[in-house]
Amino acid sequence: MASADHPTSAEYIKHHLTNLTYGQHPDGSWGFAHSAEQAAEMGFMSIHVDSMAWSIGLGLVFLAVFRRAASRATAGVPGGLQNFVEVIVEFIDDTTASIFNHKNDLIAPLALTIFVWVFLMNLMDLVPVDWVPELAKLAGIEYMKIVPSTDPNITMAMALSVFALIIYYSIKCKGVGGFLAELSLHPFPSKLMIPINFVLEFVTLIAKPLSLGLRLFGNLYAGEMIFILIALMFSSGLLIAMAGGVLHFAWAAFHLMVITLQAFIFAVLTVVYLAQAHDAEEH
Repeated sequence: MASADHPTSAEYIKHHLTNLTYGQHPDGSWGFAHSAEQAAEMGFMSIHVDSMAWSIGLGLVFLAVFRRAASRATAGVPGGLQNFVEVIVEFIDDTTASIFNHKNDLIAPLALTIFVWVFLMNLMDLVPVDWVPELAKLAGIEYMKIVPSTDPNITMAMALSVFALIIYYSIKCKGVGGFLAELSLHPFPSKLMIPINFVLEFVTLIAKPLSLGLRLFGNLYAGEMIFILIALMFSSGLLIAMAGGVLHFAWAAFHLMVITLQAFIFAVLTVVYLAQAHDAEEH
């Protein structure tokens, strides 16, 4: 029989996949959920406090580090931090310039922010799954997920923010008429095909935020799940625990490439979609 100190494998997994949730209980009162079932009952009237706190905190870390590098930048031989930041900035700037051929001073900083911020959120997946939750328990906090990009609320919020920019620049650059024409006169130019064109183009338009948000969430959630399953091996005997240690380091090495690639893909797709929004060519 499982206990609070020795949960079953199913309970262990369920606990690690449950966010620290604050919201409205079915009886109308507000407070933190004390179980996964209570968190589910809160539904829309709730907020994942851990996801919000970690994502905002990592965003502030990004701003602080890059501001420090900028304030200490010199024209001579750069220090380690300045050199590191310059490499990232130049890489994203070159990538953006190769994709985005329009004049907009927002796009490169936006791509840089997305890449670094998403990378930092993904990087938290490499922290051993029990370390922070166990420290949180000592502080009286029952649940604590530290990887914001494993929360679809975070990834879809970022994707919908990009989607809002896509709509804004599509209308700004093409006008309302041009934007509607793009949705209704492509791929078939005949006016008789407008309903079919609209359905096809609307699906393509909606697929953009979905591809951004769900791709990031799916890859990081799968990575987190694998780390949790590997962590279960450490309580299954010495030989299995040793095998778990090898698997943990092997998966962490591979996952480092995954988290970097996912951050890069999110940033690049954002630039691609915004380049399409700026393209004034009428179909």
